Amino acid sequence: MLGRTAGGLFWMFRYLERAENISRLIDAGLRISLTRSGDNQEDWNSILKTAAVLENFHQTYSSEINLTSATDWLLRDKTNPSSVLVSIESARSNARMVRTALTREVWEAVNEAWMLISQTLNRKVSERDLPAVLHLIRERVAYVRGSLHGTMLRNEIFNFARIGTFLERADSTARILDVKYYVLLPSASYIGSSLDNVQWSTILRSVSGEGGFQMSYGQRPKPREIAQFLILDNRMPRSLTFCAHKIVSNLQYLQKDSGQALPSSAMANRLLSFEKDIDQIFDEGLHEYIQNFLSQNAELAQQVEIDYRFYR
Repeated sequence: MLGRTAGGLFWMFRYLERAENISRLIDAGLRISLTRSGDNQEDWNSILKTAAVLENFHQTYSSEINLTSATDWLLRDKTNPSSVLVSIESARSNARMVRTALTREVWEAVNEAWMLISQTLNRKVSERDLPAVLHLIRERVAYVRGSLHGTMLRNEIFNFARIGTFLERADSTARILDVKYYVLLPSASYIGSSLDNVQWSTILRSVSGEGGFQMSYGQRPKPREIAQFLILDNRMPRSLTFCAHKIVSNLQYLQKDSGQALPSSAMANRLLSFEKDIDQIFDEGLHEYIQNFLSQNAELAQQVEIDYRFYR
C-alpha cells in the first residue's frame, strides 16, 4: 500500500474518533459543571486545557470562558484545528482521498456524517440543544465504525483504520481521566466526598461506561474502581489497556504482512508496560501516570507515520 493511502486511512479514523471524543469531553464538562454551584468558568477553562486548545482559544478570543464560548470553540470554530466541525471535514477529505480503499457503505456513512453534522453546526448550538447535538455526533461516527466492521476486509486497510482509532481513543480517555482527577476536583479536601463520587460517575457516563461498570463492580461506584475500569480493564473498549492491546495487535498484523520489524511495533509494546496495579498507579500519582501515557502514545503515533511513510 502507498504510504499516502495508509496515512489517509489512519488520519480519517483519527479525525472521526476525535470528533466523537470532543463531544464526549464537552458532555463530561457539561455534567460536571452541574455538580458545582456558582461560576463554572474554571470548569470550562479546564476542559479547554485538557483538549489542548486553551492557548489557541486565548490567542483568538478575548471573551471570558464559559459554557457558550467554550462549546462553540470546541464544536464549530474553524480556527480551532481540533473542533468537531474541522475534524469531520478533515475525515471526509481523507475519505475522498482513499475512496477506492473503502467500501461503498463506509464512504456513504462518512459522507452522511459530514453532511448532517456540518448542517447542524452551521449556527451556534444553544444550551438546550447541546445534549441532542452531542448525541448526533456520537451516533454518526458510530455508523461509520459499524460500516467498517461490517463490510471491510481484515487487511492492511482495516489495520491502519484501527490503529488511528485506538491511538486517538487512548489519548481521549487519558485526557478525560485527567480532567476529573487533576484539574476539575476543587481541592484535595473533596476526595472521597459525595461531590467527588458524583463527578467520577459523570466520567463513567461520558465514556458510555456506566452500564459495563455496574455489571462488574455494582451500583455504588468508588473512585479507585472507576479508575481501574477505565485504565486497566481489558473488557472496556475505551480503557487505556484495551486500546494499547488493539494497537499492538494491529501493528503485529502489519508487521507480519510486510515481514519487517519496525520501531513502532517495539514502541507499541512499551505501552503495555503501563498495565500496573491500580494501587501502584495512585501511589505514584494518577496525573503523572496519565501524562507519561499521553507522551508515549503521541511518540508512537509519530513513529507510525515515519515507519509507514505516510507523506511519500
